[in-house]
Amino acid sequence: MISGIDHVAITVADLDATCAFYAHVLGAQVEEAYEIGGRIAVKRVALGQAILNIHQQGNGVELVARQPVPGSVDICFRWLGDIVAAKAQLESRGVTVIEGPAARTSADAIPGQSVYFRDLDGNLVELLAT
Repeated sequence: MISGIDHVAITVADLDATCAFYAHVLGAQVEEAYEIGGRIAVKRVALGQAILNIHQQGNGVELVARQPVPGSVDICFRWLGDIVAAKAQLESRGVTVIEGPAARTSADAIPGQSVYFRDLDGNLVELLAT
């Protein structure tokens, strides 16, 4: 039986810039970096209890989605605080909120509020407070 999602992999145009963006905006921390052919190809990044495996586009990794391209992900992170605080944090870090706060329901059927923004590659990122 499935108990949850362990991690999500995204493909990006600039690995270092994307990691810096998530660190600046959401406090992400790089846990591991994987080398292929003498260069960093993937970074494992922790955002609270969520993990993103961030792949540099064209890194040579074979075990990926069939067409891994930057900007193709729509992901939601749970936010442990008030959604107004999430929006304020995003805006204070120069991120444009494209929608929200908006009423949403979590995967475990809890009513909540979300805000949405895009990362450097145009991936849609949602923060959901319940």
